[in-house]
Amino acid sequence: MSRHADLTRVLDSGIVAIIRSQSPEQLVDVAHALVAGGVDVLEVTFTVPGVLDILSQVRRALGDKILLGAGTVLDTESARAAILAGAEFVVSPTVNRDVISLCNRYDKLMMAGAFTPTEILTAWEAGADVVKVFPADIGGPGYLKTLAGPLPQVRLMPTGGVNLETIAGFLKAGACAVGLGGALVDPKAIAARDMGKIRSMAEQYVSLVRETRAAMAK
Repeated sequence: MSRHADLTRVLDSGIVAIIRSQSPEQLVDVAHALVAGGVDVLEVTFTVPGVLDILSQVRRALGDKILLGAGTVLDTESARAAILAGAEFVVSPTVNRDVISLCNRYDKLMMAGAFTPTEILTAWEAGADVVKVFPADIGGPGYLKTLAGPLPQVRLMPTGGVNLETIAGFLKAGACAVGLGGALVDPKAIAARDMGKIRSMAEQYVSLVRETRAAMAK
């Protein structure tokens, strides 16, 4: 699909699941559990051992049932390798103009991490499709709302500090979507191979996004 279509999928979903694990062989099962729970936008981070093989495995196993991305991408070499391995979007924790340019060149969705207003606008003007406000637990929904005031054109995705108690506040503050790591994909559940818990958590978050958006639309 095109970058525009992928962006629409992210915005419609409202959730990007961030998967980290020291046991990469389990991540295909995690991906299946998330999809079963209604979360179909998945980011596998470069902190996972053998991440490129994992991206390829997940792509083969789930195909177009998911929108698959690579996270914690720090340089253009990693970004290109991830794209070749099957990543449809790239997420970085910082503003790297070269990575943004590479993703634009290959028509791949790009989410750049930033925190201050200057960093956020720099990422947006460089061509990031979404700006990941990270770490979002510093400032919380109030900080996101303050950012959205002078920067209404920027798609903001808080990551870090988003959980069952805060997700509604972030969405009401202007988040276009949220990034969910351990609060959704619990490392203990992965270690215990408790895919039922991961599916249940996914269902809860999907329900909260739908309910919050419906209330906001009234």
